Amino acid sequence: MVSRVSSVTPEEAAPGAARPALTRERIVRAAVELIERDGADALSMRGVAAELGVAVMSLYNHVPNKAALFEGVAEHVVAGIDLADDPDEPFTERARALVRAFRKVAHDYPRSMTVVFTHKIDTPVGLRPAERALALASAAGFDGETSVRIMRALMAYALGAQMREIGQAKALDYQPAVAESLARLDPDEFPHVIAFAPDLARHDPETDFEFGLDMLIHALDALHKGLMERTELMERTD
Repeated sequence: MVSRVSSVTPEEAAPGAARPALTRERIVRAAVELIERDGADALSMRGVAAELGVAVMSLYNHVPNKAALFEGVAEHVVAGIDLADDPDEPFTERARALVRAFRKVAHDYPRSMTVVFTHKIDTPVGLRPAERALALASAAGFDGETSVRIMRALMAYALGAQMREIGQAKALDYQPAVAESLARLDPDEFPHVIAFAPDLARHDPETDFEFGLDMLIHALDALHKGLMERTELMERTD
C-alpha cells in the first residue's frame, strides 16, 4: 500500500519551528490520516484537533461540523483519482484506464474510500470523473443519452467492485463461512454452489476485477462497433 498523507504535529515539528497555519486542507488531511489509521467510525472533531495539536473550537473556523469534515474527506479522495487521458488511445482503453484509476485511489485510501460511498460531494471535484467519462463517450460518437448511460455503467462498476473488495457489500460474498455449512446445503436446491465450492473458496481480487472489467469493456466495444456500422450505413444511403 502506498504511503498516504500525514499531518504535522507538535511532536513532529522541529524545536522552535512555527506551527503551520490551520487551513481546511490541513484539517481534511489530518482527518484522512486518522481514518486510514483508525477507521471512519473513529473520526471526530476532537480527534482531528488532537492530530493537529490545536483546540477543537479552532477547527470550526474552517469546517462547520463533522458532516462537512466527512464531505471534505470524500472530496480529497476523489480529487486523488488520476484522470490523465490520452485522446489518441482507443475509446475502450480510455474507459479501462478510468475505471482502473478508481481502483488505484481505493487502494491508496482503502478506509477513506468507504466515506466516498456514503457522502455526497457538493463541489465541482465530485463531477470530474463523470466529466471524463462523458467526454470519452462523446468523443467516440455516442449521443448524449448513451454517453450518460456509459458514464453510469463505468461508475457503477468502478464503485461497485471496490465496495465488494473492501468488504462493504457482504451480500455479494457467497463464500461459505465454514466448510461444514456446505454439508448442510440441499443438493437439489444448490447443486452448483456445492459443485463449485473449491472455486468459491478461492478469491483473487485483482483477477476478479480485471475479468469483470474485460466483460464491461468488450460490451462497450461491441456497442461502439454497432454505432460505427450504423453511421457508415447512413452515410452510404445519403
